[in-house]
Amino acid sequence: MCSKILFALPCALLFAGMAGADSYQAPEEVLQEVIDKVDSAYLTQSEQNLMMMPDNPAIWVADEGEALFKEKRGPKNASLEQCDFGKGPGELEGAYAEMPRYFKDTGKVMDIETRLVHCMTTLQGFASDDPAVSERHGSDSDMMKLQTYIASKSSGYDWNPPMKHPLEKAMRDAGEVMFYRRAANLDFSCNTCHGETGKRIRASVLPNMKVPGEWTKAVSWPAYRVGHQEVRSSQHRLRGCYWQMRQGQVIAGSDASIAVISFWTDAARGQPAILPDMKR
Repeated sequence: MCSKILFALPCALLFAGMAGADSYQAPEEVLQEVIDKVDSAYLTQSEQNLMMMPDNPAIWVADEGEALFKEKRGPKNASLEQCDFGKGPGELEGAYAEMPRYFKDTGKVMDIETRLVHCMTTLQGFASDDPAVSERHGSDSDMMKLQTYIASKSSGYDWNPPMKHPLEKAMRDAGEVMFYRRAANLDFSCNTCHGETGKRIRASVLPNMKVPGEWTKAVSWPAYRVGHQEVRSSQHRLRGCYWQMRQGQVIAGSDASIAVISFWTDAARGQPAILPDMKR
């Protein structure tokens, strides 16, 4: 795909040209269209980030993820091109925007991270404690590179997680309970910060879940976090939220974590995904 020596604009044009789907849009274009429709201090709070979106470092992480996706790796010397993310083996366009979802081969509702772990251990033969699987945070991890690449194929697609299987509905409903559940010393819930407009953490304006244009950006992960200088995932963001609420730490890949992600993705239903995004 695009080499790291290219400028971001030609790279973005290459992404658009290779997508092969009418719904694909470069993430900076999606974000600008959302901003044009919604009067939101949250969406426009960082002029610098908006200017940097075409040069988002996550583009290069996605580039590296594509190479990993197609490379034959692991004890079984296999690529991930036979991994089914919901639309058939190797079919990525729009797949991430429809996750978490139920997978018949595992009998579980899975998000992108747990699905990747499944495919890397079963198709490629990696052990669960192999660094390729177990190291999941930061731009240099295989997991983050792969997630960013797969997610980038859903930029501009509407969030549309399926709710046909009883377990999909059950996970979404459990996530709603967790989203509104107040607990721990601060008596906070997710809704404490995201239930109305005007909330802040220090100087940062927080998104209101009830404003669809704000919420689609809020749940558009993977994203490059400028303050961390790393690309982060939905699971990483969820961990950070629970830490800030001073609640018990949520375990990445657990049913509890996937339930919350199911609920917050369903709350963004019908809104275009901004992938990969850039955040404070």
